[in-house]
Amino acid sequence: MSRLRKYLIAGLLVWLPLGVTVLVLKLLVDVMDRTLLLLPAAWRPDIVLGFHIPGIGLVLSLAVVGITGVVVANLLGRRMVAFWESFLARIPLVRSIYLGVKQVVETVFTSEGKSFRKVVLIEYPRRGTWCLAFLTGTGLGEVQARTGQDIVAVFVPTTPNPTSGFVLLVPVEDVRELDMNVDDGLKLIISMGVAVPQWTEQKEGEHQDTDNNDARSPETLNQLT
Repeated sequence: MSRLRKYLIAGLLVWLPLGVTVLVLKLLVDVMDRTLLLLPAAWRPDIVLGFHIPGIGLVLSLAVVGITGVVVANLLGRRMVAFWESFLARIPLVRSIYLGVKQVVETVFTSEGKSFRKVVLIEYPRRGTWCLAFLTGTGLGEVQARTGQDIVAVFVPTTPNPTSGFVLLVPVEDVRELDMNVDDGLKLIISMGVAVPQWTEQKEGEHQDTDNNDARSPETLNQLT
């Protein structure tokens, strides 16, 4: 019986990740294929070609995004975007949504963005209980002025779905930076703490230096990002 259980677990370790990967990819393809419904009926590939090609919506969406990137990379394209944004900025509700989404996208996808650059530990929800988080922002302006402290913003994701979570504003001296990269941090969260990344223990002297750096000063604040 124990041998049968061992074989079943070994089989699950092969097929379960593969099955989940296939399902996620299929879901992505199906969602992108639905974007074709935005086209006039006469222009849809199924009508033009006379048959359905799975994934063509994904290919066309990537093509549109790539062509748009080429267009906005030049001066004329940037002017068109500036004109479009100035138009949207005049619409109260649309302005708030558009500018908020744009700021998030620029932060996440551009090299200037600082989000998810570091994996950190914070004591949450109480002292002595540690929580994994991602550094998302420093130099919080009014927040630091009102509190009189050096404050950083961290994102605390939920498990097993790290796309949801909440933001905490934490004093920088209460943040402990980890050596693991963002990918390893996400794996640890998605796996509910099962997929622990490999880590080489530092020497005793290096541990002391790390402990001394736990109380972050304004000079070391920028090193977090």
